[in-house]
Amino acid sequence: MLEGKNVNLRIVEKEDLPLISEWMADFDFLGEHVALWQKSRMDWQKRYDSLPSDEKWFVVEKKDGTKVGFIQHFPFHGFQEVGYALVAGERGKGRCTEAVEIMVDYLFLSRDIVRIQATTDTKNIGSQKVLEKVGFTKEGTIRKEEFVRGEWRDKYLYSILREEWKEPRILARTT
Repeated sequence: MLEGKNVNLRIVEKEDLPLISEWMADFDFLGEHVALWQKSRMDWQKRYDSLPSDEKWFVVEKKDGTKVGFIQHFPFHGFQEVGYALVAGERGKGRCTEAVEIMVDYLFLSRDIVRIQATTDTKNIGSQKVLEKVGFTKEGTIRKEEFVRGEWRDKYLYSILREEWKEPRILARTT
């Protein structure tokens, strides 16, 4: 487990897959800026079972163990990309920012990478604020990157480089 001040990140286990499947089918969980994914529990099980070793899924938990979201990292052209979502009622409370900070610390401490990146819909102000608070820099716009709810959407590409990160900001410990 990756421990922060207010949230922990715990690797997804098989018993979490029904909740992950439920979240990913919930329009409110995904938010208005993400493509609609309708996959069965069996689809998520197959995906989980075939994850490469350098891709991990984590459940975001409050300190009392309440599951409030999901964050992942996966390889992309020799560096790592992160993606995340929180249940609607937990947004705007700093939990997502802390989860991304923990993930950035973890990735730079555990991998010989120079860059972590994330993309976000150009209309997703909340996600942009999270990335900027963590120290990511907006690099540019990826035009018509994803088909979301009937239209092609542009995304912003954000990154943080190892030399911009310098040292752990939030990761308390790993267990």
